[in-house]
Amino acid sequence: MRRRTRHARWRPSPSDKAAPRIVALVPAHNEAGRIGAAITALRIQSRAPDLIVVVADNCTDATADIARRAGARVVASAGNRHKKAGALNQALDQVLNGLADHDLALVQDADTTLVPSFIASAIEALDADVGAVGGIFYGERGGGLLGALQRIEFQRYAREIARRGYRADVLTGTATLFRVSTLRQIRQARLDGLIGGGVSYYSLASLTEDDEITKAVRTLGYRTVSPAGCRVVTEVMTTVPKLWHQRMRWQRGALENLRDYGWTRVTAPYIVRQGLMGLSVLALAMYLSFTVWMLARGRPEFSPFWLAIGVIFVAEKVVTARGAGFRSQLLAGTLAVELTYDLFQHAVYVRSLWDMARRREERWCAT
Repeated sequence: MRRRTRHARWRPSPSDKAAPRIVALVPAHNEAGRIGAAITALRIQSRAPDLIVVVADNCTDATADIARRAGARVVASAGNRHKKAGALNQALDQVLNGLADHDLALVQDADTTLVPSFIASAIEALDADVGAVGGIFYGERGGGLLGALQRIEFQRYAREIARRGYRADVLTGTATLFRVSTLRQIRQARLDGLIGGGVSYYSLASLTEDDEITKAVRTLGYRTVSPAGCRVVTEVMTTVPKLWHQRMRWQRGALENLRDYGWTRVTAPYIVRQGLMGLSVLALAMYLSFTVWMLARGRPEFSPFWLAIGVIFVAEKVVTARGAGFRSQLLAGTLAVELTYDLFQHAVYVRSLWDMARRREERWCAT
């Protein structure tokens, strides 16, 4: 896409000795049922934000009224046609004018609640070379079988983050703490044409603004992290159509961001991972095809090699679901249900590639 650039990293100056101010921005579109819990979780932080701003984007319910009663400042978007990214850009234009470079901006979803240690843990992790700190998300209770499968998936993702030293490959939209200086550098880099996505903080050209802004932060030369204390609980999709739309947006957005940025030192690991995902799709398809072929012969012959592969596969599923609870481990051990969920994920991947090849536009759907 564009040559990689490295802006001057933030360094404390004599005027930055005062404790940073923290502003929390909560973009919300018709979240009357959840906004109160999100604000409450912010207020009980061990290091509470100095200001909570609910960005009411084209709301037709009581979101704004509930937020005001909970003590938050409400900023309504004006003529926004760019969903979450557009609403955030409008709010950041207002809020950042009154903040210093060393101040902090927390951006979190309205359907998410933060653990009380989130902000304090994020501040502790903000070394000079860390541009932003993302959350580690877990699924809320409920949602039946589909909710349980998502909780297992999120638990495995959290385990993966811990195994790689809490490096954040995506500054999750559920909750991320930015230095104000980092956000300003991103905006300037867009204005200078060094990175794409418009002329503001969040990209208006991406389906997944959190994935894109991660690549922007890292392209500027900063690290991104998700410490253990930055846990959040977020919504799970309760129907297959909602889950399909959510995952299509995630997958298609990730692929398009890589296409737009091109091959760089930042994007190379992401591109390799997408390639490995393609190999896993092929491997599972071959394994299932072999199994069906054996059963179709009428007298299946059990190969010790393929039996061992199956045992290892089940063991891995059970072990990695451990943090989600014993019932989740039992569910993972059934294999058939999890295989169906894996096939669903693979279908999303294949469909995303197919739609990109056909240049079919992916439309944003509220979930």
